[in-house]
Amino acid sequence: MNMMKYRGYIATIEFDNEDRIFVGHLAGINDIIGFHGSSVDELETAFHEAVDEYIAISEQTGRPAQRPYSGNLMLRVTPEVHAAAAIAAKAKGKSLNQWAADVLGNASQI
Repeated sequence: MNMMKYRGYIATIEFDNEDRIFVGHLAGINDIIGFHGSSVDELETAFHEAVDEYIAISEQTGRPAQRPYSGNLMLRVTPEVHAAAAIAAKAKGKSLNQWAADVLGNASQI
């Protein structure tokens, strides 16, 4: 799956083979915001317009626009997993937070 970024928002992009268009949706928020284009340039323009319009409508209605993921992640794991992660981080010469961020960062490569 491909992604685009604009103003802190991330969109997931797919190709609709039947309609022969690119279709995108904002990721990481509960509101459903979609857009499409028949070329990459059209798609990018539609993405920017969708985000700008979403923010503008939120301001007009007084309902705050949802923000994508904050970057804060709280995990609950067993003490054994916590200890193993701390040991792995120390072995790499990193803080547990940095080690976890590096490991989780590899998820984007899947």
